[in-house]
Amino acid sequence: MSFSKLPDIGMGTFRLKGNDARDAVKSALSVGYRHIDTAQMYDNEADVGEGISASGVPRDDIFLTTKIWHDQLHANDLIRSLRDSLARLKTDYVDLALIHWPSPNNDVPMEEYLGALRDAQKEGLAKHIGISNFTCAQMDQAIEILGENTIFTNQVEVHPFLTNRKVVEHAQKLGITVTGYMPLAVGKVMEDETLQRIGQGHNATPAQIAIAWVAARGLVPIPSSTRAAHQTANLDALKITLSDDEVRAIDHLDRCERIANPGFAPDWD
Repeated sequence: MSFSKLPDIGMGTFRLKGNDARDAVKSALSVGYRHIDTAQMYDNEADVGEGISASGVPRDDIFLTTKIWHDQLHANDLIRSLRDSLARLKTDYVDLALIHWPSPNNDVPMEEYLGALRDAQKEGLAKHIGISNFTCAQMDQAIEILGENTIFTNQVEVHPFLTNRKVVEHAQKLGITVTGYMPLAVGKVMEDETLQRIGQGHNATPAQIAIAWVAARGLVPIPSSTRAAHQTANLDALKITLSDDEVRAIDHLDRCERIANPGFAPDWD
């Protein structure tokens, strides 16, 4: 199968290791997920690859994403590290290779690492290429380097407590699909009274409402879960249609609560 766009939802694997990662990936594929997201930094690519192999789902039916860590951004390092990722994942290609973070302090010029990423795509190591944690200005710069319609996604943190509106709207204006990671705010959505109230009206959990809200904005959520029941519930969240009033109520939960904010992060919009 050739994917012309991202599947509507993906299975995130951040913080999953060993058997947990392998079993979660196998389970997710068994309940209907077709997008699996990992990264070099997660130190679980081999486990993810084993889960995919054990699932029995044909590789061509799976959209597989990995991300290149910021210590591998020099051109030669990037290509080599991506080949290493493919070996760990037990595949000849990934469907999407992302730059996990822009180079801290611009130590490696963006032209160098995005050029290498484009070369990796030309070599068939990745069917699509993209970026993660890029600001508005960095997205503009990336398009100047790669050209339009080249960047498949910008993967950024999005949940009801961090709408990330400026980046999302700028990406959408540029024609870049946004993938929203941590859509459940590492479980904090479950405690929110607004999400609980809206969930009651839909016979849904706060987690499902958060995922439905991300999807309603035209974003691709990638929640992480190890249990088949929760994975199925996440898929079912895409069937929920929120009213305009409900969407606005969730929008008002924004408190700029950023969870993924390492010291080398860019200056956020």
